[in-house]
Amino acid sequence: METLLSEELIVQIRQLFEKLSQPVQVLLFVSKDKAEACEPTRQLLEELIPLSDKLALSVHDLAAEPDLASQYSVQDKAPAIVMAARDGDQITDYGIRYLGVPSGHEFSTLIQDLLLVSGRDSGLSKQLRSYIKALSKPLHLEVFVTPT
Repeated sequence: METLLSEELIVQIRQLFEKLSQPVQVLLFVSKDKAEACEPTRQLLEELIPLSDKLALSVHDLAAEPDLASQYSVQDKAPAIVMAARDGDQITDYGIRYLGVPSGHEFSTLIQDLLLVSGRDSGLSKQLRSYIKALSKPLHLEVFVTPT
């Protein structure tokens, strides 16, 4: 099988991954019904995750693990990538999800989000953090990215 990541790109990613400070657990949710998108996503992550010992990957089938998929709110979505903090056996979900294949511009965002989760800091200003803390009702925020 042909690799998705070139040697040149692997070198660049390894350099970026030197900035990873804390472990990150990547959960990939797949479905046999959507194999055409799930397989390249799985391959990409299986090539990417071994580039740092701070990263771990677990693959979950939506049909076989519906409770876990529901826990991460991806029960009807595949491929779905969840990036979470890992401290020993404890997984802390920050709500970061990728739906679909993270290719093109989405790939660089995936790398940046791995760094963000590893650093355990959102990078938000104090002012924005105060604003968020003052919210009195739950806020559901989604960001959609499409290729250009």
